[in-house]
Amino acid sequence: MKDLIRVESLEKSFYTPAGELRVLKGITETFSRGEMVGIVGASGAGKSTFLHILGTLDTPTSGTVIYRVGGQDRGERDIAPFSLGSAELALFRNRVIGFVFQFHYLLPEFSAFENVMMPGLIALAQGGDRRELQERAERLLDELGLFARRTHKPGELSGGEQQRVAVARALLLEPEVVLADEPTGNLDAATGEELFRLLQGINAKRGVTFIIVTHNESLSRRCHRIVEMADGRLVSGK
Repeated sequence: MKDLIRVESLEKSFYTPAGELRVLKGITETFSRGEMVGIVGASGAGKSTFLHILGTLDTPTSGTVIYRVGGQDRGERDIAPFSLGSAELALFRNRVIGFVFQFHYLLPEFSAFENVMMPGLIALAQGGDRRELQERAERLLDELGLFARRTHKPGELSGGEQQRVAVARALLLEPEVVLADEPTGNLDAATGEELFRLLQGINAKRGVTFIIVTHNESLSRRCHRIVEMADGRLVSGK
């Protein structure tokens, strides 16, 4: 498989009145196109911080993150997202990266369909096709078993349905990678299992790369590989 993300010598520190707190300590790792990677480790090991930097939601103290974006039809190129200006970075993030978090972060006043369409607002501002995006949103909701619930607001949906809406939202702009931070952590075991099967199916069918932070060892073992983080370092890969 071809490389999608290369991380080299990544460091992240926070500065407090008590001094420097080093959270990530020189991480070097590669993630390939189409793979499903589970990141495991104890709470406080740096997993979420690492995921947020991969997603450009946070910046590293030092080190590099390189994305190899595009394909044969568009031409592949390396992009260092932290070298982009703020507007370019927002567009890059919107086009290349999808996010699924433990809490769905749906907007309560909007329907499931409208929530799925939210990433499309930036695309429309850049000249995207509204009809195409609407049709894509409907297909995703149908694929995830939510078409009949598309007009319902989040408060009218179950926890599992809300998280599936969040997955559809993450996939709307056909990202090259989906970063998922404890996506089943707020669900019961059966609903979490159902959601994970959906993610596996999307990975197999669409070839979307998934990088998943999880405490659920039984689910992480079903990823293509597992990376373990301890004390800010990647200590093993399986």
